[in-house]
Amino acid sequence: MTCDQTSPEQPRTSPLPRRSVLAGGLATGAGGAALALAGPAAAAGPAGTGDAAAKPGNRVFRHGVASGDPLPGAVVLWTRVTPTPASRPGSGRGPKAEVTWEVATDRRFRRVVRRGKVSTGPWRDHTVKVDATGLDPETWYYYRFRHGRALSPVGRTRTAPAPNALPENLRFGVTSCANLQAGWFTAYRGLAQRDDLHAVLHLGDYLYEYPSGGYGYGSADQVIRPHEPEHEIVTLADYRQRHAQYKSDPDLQALHAKYPFIVVWDDHESTNDAWRDGAENHQPEAEGEWAARRNVAHRAYDEWMPVRLSGTAKLGDGTALFRRLRFGQLAELSLLDLRTYRDQQVAVPLLDPAVSDPDRTITGRRQMKWLKDSLDNRRAQWKLVGNPVMIAPVTFAALPKDLIRPVNDTVGLLPADGLPYNVDQWDGYTDDRRELFEHIRDRGVQDAVFLTGDIHSGWACELPYDNATYPIGDSAGVELVCTSVTSNNLKDILSAPPRTASLAVEAIIQANNRHVRYLNFDDHGFSVLDLTAQRAQMDWFVIGDRKSPDLTVSHTASWATATGTGKLTRVQDPVGA
Repeated sequence: MTCDQTSPEQPRTSPLPRRSVLAGGLATGAGGAALALAGPAAAAGPAGTGDAAAKPGNRVFRHGVASGDPLPGAVVLWTRVTPTPASRPGSGRGPKAEVTWEVATDRRFRRVVRRGKVSTGPWRDHTVKVDATGLDPETWYYYRFRHGRALSPVGRTRTAPAPNALPENLRFGVTSCANLQAGWFTAYRGLAQRDDLHAVLHLGDYLYEYPSGGYGYGSADQVIRPHEPEHEIVTLADYRQRHAQYKSDPDLQALHAKYPFIVVWDDHESTNDAWRDGAENHQPEAEGEWAARRNVAHRAYDEWMPVRLSGTAKLGDGTALFRRLRFGQLAELSLLDLRTYRDQQVAVPLLDPAVSDPDRTITGRRQMKWLKDSLDNRRAQWKLVGNPVMIAPVTFAALPKDLIRPVNDTVGLLPADGLPYNVDQWDGYTDDRRELFEHIRDRGVQDAVFLTGDIHSGWACELPYDNATYPIGDSAGVELVCTSVTSNNLKDILSAPPRTASLAVEAIIQANNRHVRYLNFDDHGFSVLDLTAQRAQMDWFVIGDRKSPDLTVSHTASWATATGTGKLTRVQDPVGA
């Protein structure tokens, strides 16, 4: 199936009379001023609902609440219950538990519009995930869960606009790469402080698989918060425990409770540099068959994340993560899985012409056809692509394509797009990129925006058809890359002060890649994407030292692309300033 998110499975619900709709407007938030954020957030629901950490129900609902994959009339709701002290995540122990869920248009639940009951137990790690249907488009709702006398924290969520609607704007928080060992999740807290978002787009590496001490803060891998379990996660119980630890973080809980999430996985949700039949960080002789490990990683992800796999919120009906979400006529978001179907990365990154081999793929053939169909779609203006790894070419000593072809016809030695910087991204699978970009050009596709994580740095790139001759020639669209929440960047690896050693590297990359308009190898934080009929704009916000829980958030850069241009311009102020 194509995982087009239009027909979710109906949950067991009791329809109630529809009531008044919440007011649509949102106050503008963070803007350009620094926000003083003192200490980790309480494990609370949305602003104004009180301190959920102090509620007795938090002993049962220890991992908070979450929502995701908003459709015009439905949204996925998630929580986990701990019905007995022995029912710990990954334990496989504990009784069957009945859980009631409610959706209302007011935070006091006087106007409940949907209600249902589900069963959970150790067979699904006591998680609860339902598709709440029958909702109104483009509407804020509140939701909660009940087990016995215990009430969960209250969450807030929002449905997508109707298919024929043209919203004035769409605004998403954008994040990736949150390594709990490497620091505090203050970037999540900064997003949760805002009141002007519609959803949060998480572009992968929601958690990390490494053992405690295996990948920490800076070049010395200092452990700020040790991983649980302490060993590298391999089994289903391990992955469940690690998901539970991350969802115990109060800043992440607060963000989940305030906005619906739209997620993709990258590699660390299973293990580093994963591909179709293995991974760099998987040793079959010690850790068993790769297929078995990936299957349990996907199972735990399905249990613990507010996402539809293979088009539904049910467990065990498939693991297809690529899917489409539409936001009226303004935008359609195509979300990619670039780990499950790809060929193995090349072994000699700088000189191996196999990076251009048309028999190698990063998407898989079925997903590539699906993606091209998505970009052909004329129902929405902005064609957004949730892209776990960078698609913009980042190369050195590139030659124009009309010179490379005759050389390779003779000796077959040169990668088609120059010497690649990172073959774990699309630079290691350039024929897939060529096919996609040629499709965009030949079909006259406009307003393609690739939204990317993975690389622990901030980038704004145009997407040239020929990197070596650019800016002569056209662009297939733009790519906007958010930095990491906590995972190490170049500054951290070099143990260098901010904006020192990285400046030279940034200058070299930009000199060899004139389509790279913005690059920041130093900072951690989050981004905000704002869409209107006239332009798409990304704002980058940075935090201070990840080691401290008391941090500030400040604006550092903004770039925008005007509709129909495929080019980027720098913008002085962030949205909502």
